[in-house]
Amino acid sequence: MSEVVAMAGQAYMRQLQAHPLRTKAITSGVLAGCSDAVAQKISGVTKLQLRRLLLIALYGFAYAGPFGHFLHKLMDRFFKGKKGKETTAKKVLLEQLTASPWNNMMFMMYYGRPFGQVKSKVKKDYASVQLTAWKFWPIVSWVNYEHMPLQLRVLFHSLVASCWAVFLNLKAARSIVNTKKA
Repeated sequence: MSEVVAMAGQAYMRQLQAHPLRTKAITSGVLAGCSDAVAQKISGVTKLQLRRLLLIALYGFAYAGPFGHFLHKLMDRFFKGKKGKETTAKKVLLEQLTASPWNNMMFMMYYGRPFGQVKSKVKKDYASVQLTAWKFWPIVSWVNYEHMPLQLRVLFHSLVASCWAVFLNLKAARSIVNTKKA
């Protein structure tokens, strides 16, 4: 089994080297789709909503993966040659003040509801989601910038984002249930 895992890891690294943007986009799409399937099952859905799952996978593929690819390249260029804890702290702060609010807003707007529902959901939940994100993502970003090589940052971020997306999906599902009850 460990041989198969090692071979898969090597094949992934070859693809990442040869086609970094495509590999990161596909990885993010697959992980986003998987996280949605998990979120649906945890929330009690008996039959997976395939359209929703595919829309979330598309979000990961078309937005999250490419955004992460270019964000980390930009951060690496912006802080070129600078190392150390102070530089890492600056990267984390910059990411949390720019990319984090933007990405949470994009996810909440994309979620696949009519605009009226999206607008009220964002108005109701955005602050709470963002404040929670600021408790969680700075630690993830610190680990990412301190311990991950540039080519693996999107993969690491996507893996953690899969768990975060389960949280956002469950929060959104609870919000809908509470709205219907009211």
